[in-house]
Amino acid sequence: MQDRINRAVWSSRSGRNGFAVASGWTDSGEAAAFSWVAQQVQHQPILDVGVGGGRTVALLTAISNDYTAVDYTPEMVTICRRNHPGIRVQQMDARDMSVFPDESFELVVFSYNGIDAVDYPGRRAILREFARVLKPGGLALFSAHNLYGPSYRENPLHLLRRPNLSANPISVCIDVARIGYSLTIGTVNYLRYSPLNHEFDGYAIRVCAAHEFGIVIMYTDMNTQCRQLAEVGLHTEAVFGNATGRHMQEGDDVRNDSWFHFIARKVVARS
Repeated sequence: MQDRINRAVWSSRSGRNGFAVASGWTDSGEAAAFSWVAQQVQHQPILDVGVGGGRTVALLTAISNDYTAVDYTPEMVTICRRNHPGIRVQQMDARDMSVFPDESFELVVFSYNGIDAVDYPGRRAILREFARVLKPGGLALFSAHNLYGPSYRENPLHLLRRPNLSANPISVCIDVARIGYSLTIGTVNYLRYSPLNHEFDGYAIRVCAAHEFGIVIMYTDMNTQCRQLAEVGLHTEAVFGNATGRHMQEGDDVRNDSWFHFIARKVVARS
């Protein structure tokens, strides 16, 4: 059900329009994480998973022209091809990337918390695929929502904001109507999907405020995610918080970071 709900949002008109125009860094933490890996994978093969409308294309092709992108919704593949003609992009589910041979890429990226959109078995399958397609010593970079961050327990009141105090009364009325519509849709979605909320073993599934509470995503904590990476042969090299872009250390206060950017290296097998 989580997969069905989220796919419907990505494929919707508002989802398509939003991803079609997205550009640049999501936050300072993403910029710091990309900078951390850039010199290590320069001119090496890169796989961009969940490319959406192509927000990360320019960011990653600046590092290497050996670039391949995939997304699991055909609508996003179409938009990305239109926005970036000439790049290699194809429809593919990150849980099964068997079309790519083992040890094909030096860097795999899954940005914008895309890995959180699938369920727990799907998440593990994606990480196994990362480990499989990475070359020994290669890097995985992805973002994931923080179980202890400010976005975890948001409710529909999060959608309330002060209307635009324009001198034009028509603009004020339009703004108030938009807020009312967003709050109504958000409340309906929140009540509809909240029964799916549950916590388990360092993870939680929860309806998220994005898209008027229209998506259901996974949250985790830093230690749990690092442990899961280790289980598939990926050693965590660095973690950056989204709020300040700081390089996180064990014991840091993470309550202001809504998500983390993880960088993990494929362990080189000893002969």
